[in-house]
Amino acid sequence: MILMTVGILTTAFSPIGDKLVSSETHIKFFSTTPAEDIEANNFKSVSTFNQATGELVFSVPMQSFEFEKSKMQKHFNSSKFLDTKSNPKATLNNPEKVDFNKSGVYSALVTGDLTINGVTKAINENVTFEVKGNEIILNSKFNITLADYKIAFEKGKPSTNIAKTVEVTVIAKYQKS
Repeated sequence: MILMTVGILTTAFSPIGDKLVSSETHIKFFSTTPAEDIEANNFKSVSTFNQATGELVFSVPMQSFEFEKSKMQKHFNSSKFLDTKSNPKATLNNPEKVDFNKSGVYSALVTGDLTINGVTKAINENVTFEVKGNEIILNSKFNITLADYKIAFEKGKPSTNIAKTVEVTVIAKYQKS
């Protein structure tokens, strides 16, 4: 579900009180099998970061993932895979507080709920926050097992072309007010 190397992205920012909004958060999925590699990128996701509470929320429109091949996109959106019509968004919520008063690079463990395909699972993933003056850049790369979210092809070509576990990369940039 994600890419191996990611460049710095231009992101729209708009602070709302203590909340910072990254309206062009980049989410990437990467799957590799002997048959093929599959990569999808989504630049339509929105993320909010509450400076006062440390809460992070990501909203990912599932139909906005872009694939190299149209057939991959068709499979991804189908009712047999992610059923994006019935489950249009994935979300990650992090209720833990984080303090960002000084510039630097900080590692943190994000604990929260990840909802994909209508299934919510608790996750604990490592995140790197880079604070540069008024900018906060979040980077994370983690794996998810598709079957945990009721995503599986039982037989046929898609089942041999899609890895059972996919890599997810998340990049979000926020501008402090």
